[in-house]
Amino acid sequence: MNYDKLKLDRQLCFPLYVVSKELIKNYKPLLDPLGITYTQYIAFMALWETDNLTVKELGQKLFLDSGTLTPLLKKMEQQGFIIRERSATDERIVYIKLTKKGLELRDKAAEIPDKMVSCLPVSMEEAMILQKMLNQYLNKLEH
Repeated sequence: MNYDKLKLDRQLCFPLYVVSKELIKNYKPLLDPLGITYTQYIAFMALWETDNLTVKELGQKLFLDSGTLTPLLKKMEQQGFIIRERSATDERIVYIKLTKKGLELRDKAAEIPDKMVSCLPVSMEEAMILQKMLNQYLNKLEH
């Protein structure tokens, strides 16, 4: 039997995993002063783009299940960044709204993307090509 297809250097998943892990690690020193994690950061970016999302909508946007999202949102609420509010018409629906503190965090986070560019060992053109390819893949995953 030929096991070549099981070699790490023949896998797409392995380099994506390692690069993702290393990129997220580079966010830590930028996010620590803000008191947030990377997962909170991506949740904030989604909410800064569209505030007042339902938990379900946010989960779909971030590809996160409720088991991951619920404790994350609870922590963000405890930190005073968001409020979770049940729908008046259907209590199963929970809306997430940014507080003033959550909105103010956007100003502090605005410099993060520029700082992250220097962490990438690729040209801007290569990064844009990779981002385009990955976004095309993500769009195929969405329902």
